[in-house]
Amino acid sequence: MLSLSVNGQSHALDVPDDMPLLWVLRDVIGLTGTKFGCGVAQCGACTVHLDGQPVRSCVLPVGAIGNRTITTIEAIGATPAGQKIQQAWLEVDVVQCGYCQSGQIMSAAALLQRTPNPSDADIDAAMSGNICRCGTYVRIRAAIKQAATGTPEILQTLVSAPQGAAP
Repeated sequence: MLSLSVNGQSHALDVPDDMPLLWVLRDVIGLTGTKFGCGVAQCGACTVHLDGQPVRSCVLPVGAIGNRTITTIEAIGATPAGQKIQQAWLEVDVVQCGYCQSGQIMSAAALLQRTPNPSDADIDAAMSGNICRCGTYVRIRAAIKQAATGTPEILQTLVSAPQGAAP
């Protein structure tokens, strides 16, 4: 019998020690905000926090967690960094299909927690393990900067005139 602290609640679980945390969260506890993406810790969709650090839950055996605390997307908005990130995500309109967003938000919140005013290089390094198939990387970076500074980021869209159109 394992005991896990997830989002401030204790859960007594009768699961195998080698069961990935992702499946414990989704199938046993019922927290479905954390997504399955690749199953090999390469895409970041399954990112959660373990004692405030981002980890890939698809490859983390639940038996290796011990007494560390787990925070999922369902509770990240209760943290100052998570609240800022979620608000900026909405204001910058980051989400396209949305599938990767819980993992993106978890990685971004961890970044702001440890680096309150990240540079572009800091953002790139922290977010490099999170894949967005829709390609919203420019908006993700803008939302992280906005969350860090509190200043709205202006995104410029370059549109080319159709061929043959008057300039």
